[in-house]
Amino acid sequence: MAKYKIAVIKGDGIGPEIVDEAIKVLDALASVCDFDFSYKELLMGGNAYDITGDPLPQETIDGCLEADAVLFGSIGGEQWDTLPRDKRPESGLLRLRAALDLYANYRPVKVYDELIDASTLKREVIEGVDLLVMRELTGGIYFGQPRERTEEKAFNTMVYTKDEVKRIAKEAFESAMRRDKRVCSVDKANVLEVSQFWRNIVEEVAQEYPEVTLTHMYVDNAAMQLVRNPKQFDVILTSNIFGDILSDEASMLSGSIGLLPSASVGGKVGLYEPIHGSAPDIAGQGIANPIATISSASMMLRFALGEEKAADKIDQAIEQVLREGYRSKDIADFGAKEVCSTTELGSYIAEYVSKSS
Repeated sequence: MAKYKIAVIKGDGIGPEIVDEAIKVLDALASVCDFDFSYKELLMGGNAYDITGDPLPQETIDGCLEADAVLFGSIGGEQWDTLPRDKRPESGLLRLRAALDLYANYRPVKVYDELIDASTLKREVIEGVDLLVMRELTGGIYFGQPRERTEEKAFNTMVYTKDEVKRIAKEAFESAMRRDKRVCSVDKANVLEVSQFWRNIVEEVAQEYPEVTLTHMYVDNAAMQLVRNPKQFDVILTSNIFGDILSDEASMLSGSIGLLPSASVGGKVGLYEPIHGSAPDIAGQGIANPIATISSASMMLRFALGEEKAADKIDQAIEQVLREGYRSKDIADFGAKEVCSTTELGSYIAEYVSKSS
């Protein structure tokens, strides 16, 4: 029996609801794959601040480092927006990424055939879209020093080192080798020195991967091209702030931000989470879409635990549920046979997993 220790951070808003469904699916998987998952629940975000006065207690960092992987929900909410910046939920997540050295953020975007009409874009534009946004996660303007805010002015500093760019570029090229062997590096090299620096180093790394075609695109053009012709992209490689924006834009190709997972890796332990936020406006109503979190658990199996076949079982169960017309409220208008609550949709996916051979 394979035994795995999973650190669980449910977080704020809908976080506890969606993580519970991912755990339900993992437990169903354990019954057919002879796995033993042990979970340790840890605090981060607004809930952590309310209990401990710190959005990221040291106990959480230690618990993550002791685990095989971290499954995370979401953080944040208006009630914490007036706190000092270092006490806000988002600062806890930034600190955890730095503490675990999670420099590479994988954000796959795949359009399910059953939900093509859920997108606001035309069918012919999005049918067959399958791309990956590779976002650098621990450098750039979110972490750059110095930074300052006064009543008269404020500034942040966008900084990248050569090693930071090289390692995220290698992740992108390695991923491209397993895909369609195309990398589009997105920057703003016509304006920003740090982007020209980024571009130069990406071109150096590209020489190590002669089979991969490298192109460059300015971020403003990339934002337009993502909705004009998303099928032109295979792997999009970009910096922290540009990746934050472009990956959310790309998520809407699928029709709902509630469908897409992510993996943050690089250090000893990876972090697996949906790309959406805490959605406090629907928290507690039982209508959140758990698919992104369940898909993140699949990525956890694939990336962190090396359990490819088990990950396939979850992916296939999600596809079967969608194929048979089970929908959460956010995608209810598109082929719904039954509109499900968060727990009902999670249970259907778990049931299909438990029946898989």
